[in-house]
Amino acid sequence: MNSQALKRGACAIVGVAESDLGEVAAGLSPLDLMGQATSRALRDCGLSLRDVDGVFATTSQSRMPTLALCEYLGIAPRYHDGTNIGGCSFMSMVAHAQLAIQAGLCEVALIAYGSTQRSAGRSNVAAPDVNPYEAPYRPIYTASSYALAASRHMHQYGTTREQLAQVAVAARQWALLNPVAWEKTPLTVDEVLGARMLSHPLTVRDCCLVTDGGGALIVTSAARAATLRKPPAYILGVGEHLSHYHITSMPDLTVTGAAQSGAAAYAMAGLGPRDIDAVQVYDAFTITTLLFLEDLGFCPKGEGGRFVADGAIAPGGSLPVNTNGGGLSYCHPGMYGVFVLMEAVRQVRGEAGRRQVAGCETAIAHGNGGTLSSQSTVILGGAATV
Repeated sequence: MNSQALKRGACAIVGVAESDLGEVAAGLSPLDLMGQATSRALRDCGLSLRDVDGVFATTSQSRMPTLALCEYLGIAPRYHDGTNIGGCSFMSMVAHAQLAIQAGLCEVALIAYGSTQRSAGRSNVAAPDVNPYEAPYRPIYTASSYALAASRHMHQYGTTREQLAQVAVAARQWALLNPVAWEKTPLTVDEVLGARMLSHPLTVRDCCLVTDGGGALIVTSAARAATLRKPPAYILGVGEHLSHYHITSMPDLTVTGAAQSGAAAYAMAGLGPRDIDAVQVYDAFTITTLLFLEDLGFCPKGEGGRFVADGAIAPGGSLPVNTNGGGLSYCHPGMYGVFVLMEAVRQVRGEAGRRQVAGCETAIAHGNGGTLSSQSTVILGGAATV
């Protein structure tokens, strides 16, 4: 994607909503959850299905998600996109939707996701591709892949298990401020360290939740956004980068494509890390938060562990990170990126309730897919930023 074709602030996210979350009612399908979220997101911005002429959708539980969702909703869009590069697909879809709107291919874009991975059983939702160079070692997919990155970071930079645990503790503290978060009880560093080991050095408390859930975003032009119900979250910058598929092909286990996707997003936005008020990053595992804080420029490479050790990313800290509780404590229905974007929008709008970041004008939403394979970054801003 050539971000030079995108105009800063030309489009905005105007509606966001979750479906039911956690463990949903028996019989609900991923399409039901997409439909719920779509209806709620349209209500959020004051539009209707008749206004939607661009559909962007993905899920691991449908071979043709855009076709299935369009049939379910009873609409025939002028433009569609079924990008699937894992959990960051939705950040890339934001960029693709803006390109389509700028080109006149559609006017109102729906981005949707749904998953029943908790109800259906995660192993029944998406089987991993077999890699003949990894399979003989019987890894636990995907935990063992991220455990490799964590081990390397610990070896190379002296990162400690306690520092990784601080990421989970901070996420839980934010989740306790979020009324729809799955986890409702406090968490300590000792509890993270003492939890069942999943793939060394990661315990189950270093790993994301397994929940059901769906989400939807509505994107339109800045001109139309100004006429709608809620304050727009303007798209200031976007970037994406693909580096590998399997973890054994990752060029450097301690450096992700967020370094490239973030740089592109900052360049388009004309901003830098110091200009960002709220940080939302894909926290499938505690190590990913450290890697993305480093690669997006919020602390030097190798300093992520020390940066989070004093509560810097927890409520009351110097940098608000994953203010909804993240995939570690809020929800994680497989492909989490759509929820990262939702929280960034809510923070920019000033509607995050008890977890609201004071004076939040800018937010970064960073997504991750595969085994640190695909990275996509979106920077959003309020009216004052455009």
